[in-house]
Amino acid sequence: MFKPKFDAAGLLTAVVTHADTGALLMVAHMNAEAIARTQQTGRAHFWSRSRRKLWMKGESSGHALSVREILVDCDQDCLWLKAIPAGPACHTGAPSCFFRKLEGGSLEPAA
Repeated sequence: MFKPKFDAAGLLTAVVTHADTGALLMVAHMNAEAIARTQQTGRAHFWSRSRRKLWMKGESSGHALSVREILVDCDQDCLWLKAIPAGPACHTGAPSCFFRKLEGGSLEPAA
């Protein structure tokens, strides 16, 4: 039975990867409503901690994430969404939010 263990703010971490390639796309947070809306619509919904509101990925950019599968970790405090992106996953326009690597104290482009 799915009994998610939300943190004190009512959130779970959600890791999103490309359903076909396995590429890491983004990490976000989901509350109960975001999980329910994602399941109902097949489109990824998240809770924005900075804006303090529910949002559907791509609602303004058009770069939605079509969710193919939701996996739940053993403690039920983290979700893994396998999705197909309709454009860049990052708000910067990069295909993934993980486009930089840490080299010493500097950020360098990831290969």
